[in-house]
Amino acid sequence: MNKSLLRDIPKVDDLIRSSALAYLFEDMPRATAIEAIREELEALRRAVFSGDIEAMPSQKSIIENAYERAKLKARPSLRGVINGTGVVLHTNLGRACIPAEAVAAIVNAARGYSTLEYDVASGSRGERYSHIEKLLCSLTGAESAMAVNNNAAAVLLVLSALTSGGEVIVSRGELVEIGGSFRVPEIMESCGAKLKEVGTTNKTHISDYENAITEQTRAIMKVHTSNYRIVGFTETVSRQAMAETAHKNGLVFIEDLGSGSLVDLNLFGIREEPTVLDPVRAGADVVSFSGDKLLGGPQAGIIIGKKKYIDILKKHPLTRAMRIDKLTLAALEATLRCYAENRQLEAIPTLRMLACSEQELKEKAERLAAMLNESGIRAEAVAVEDQVGGGSVPMQLLKAYAVAVYTDKLTPEQLEKKLRLSEPPIIGRIDHDRYLLHVRTIEQAQFECIASAACAAVAEG
Repeated sequence: MNKSLLRDIPKVDDLIRSSALAYLFEDMPRATAIEAIREELEALRRAVFSGDIEAMPSQKSIIENAYERAKLKARPSLRGVINGTGVVLHTNLGRACIPAEAVAAIVNAARGYSTLEYDVASGSRGERYSHIEKLLCSLTGAESAMAVNNNAAAVLLVLSALTSGGEVIVSRGELVEIGGSFRVPEIMESCGAKLKEVGTTNKTHISDYENAITEQTRAIMKVHTSNYRIVGFTETVSRQAMAETAHKNGLVFIEDLGSGSLVDLNLFGIREEPTVLDPVRAGADVVSFSGDKLLGGPQAGIIIGKKKYIDILKKHPLTRAMRIDKLTLAALEATLRCYAENRQLEAIPTLRMLACSEQELKEKAERLAAMLNESGIRAEAVAVEDQVGGGSVPMQLLKAYAVAVYTDKLTPEQLEKKLRLSEPPIIGRIDHDRYLLHVRTIEQAQFECIASAACAAVAEG
């Protein structure tokens, strides 16, 4: 250790008076500048004690390093990324990208006061759910509707309000676990309801439901297995048969639909995914589904069904604890209006991505590859498969295209890390020793940013 270097470490006050600091930190608070400088000087002291430096950097260099520290401190933790994974509803990356109209609605609601619970026509208190209820009823054919903060909360509320103290009959093949070890049996227990399993993992008959009904039974529940499939020697009971059995025995028929699509995904080649209209038409009393999955809106747990049951849910004590805020309501209303105006395919990013054809994706990948090649980065369009994600449509992969990026200076792992740490972060994936960027989940407007970041990563080596 060269102790003399410790004497060369500049004082905080000297650096604060430097013209270089005044220039670099002109848009930052003084407190941020001082904190960053102190941290940089402390890092220098540690480097001296450990023997990692042989000469003291210039004041200009110290200030520039402090500025980089300050920028990192000022950068939001929750920020946008470029999703090159090909997973449309990527849970870790925020699931659905909401429509531009929903973004504008959030800004409008956040900027000032709003009609959240105020009826302008009567000049009296209004209902929070009125902003979305008519839209949901019109789109689904349900009698009534409401929303809470996510679908897990929706299921918890429905079971707590309608089945507490009684039994709920569910097929063994539908006892799902969703993210975070959130399991149907445990939800039942926390709601004060008793789970009654019927059938087997692969086969359940209508007689299984009928034979399980007792005086303690409150509901028959169907859980859409949106994040897995049981295939092969299987048999399930139709929604209509389940509804009829429930109603002739004076029970509630509940369905947790999970993903909650309002459009027929067969149009995009995605099969066997029910729409929200299916359980309503089959006679379900209460249906819950997510807002930020196949609907393509903000995070929410949407509940639709018979008015007499939805009214009970609205008055339940848990509803206040689970209610959605004005920003979510604004975004959800705007998203639903896209459907009501029949503009969903053009306006909702999730549906637009899912609807993108293989040929369109190939042409898109070739454009990005050409831009990278023009920048001196070797790249080519390659055939891949994408995923819907978000626990939706687990068995089907979507034919797609990605851009494979090659460089002699960096391994695929090194390139992945550099692009992931760029600003904004670019999230790609590695497959068969290739770094891939799936273009389904990348916007055309992001191509230039990707090319610039790739060039910078290769130049750094």
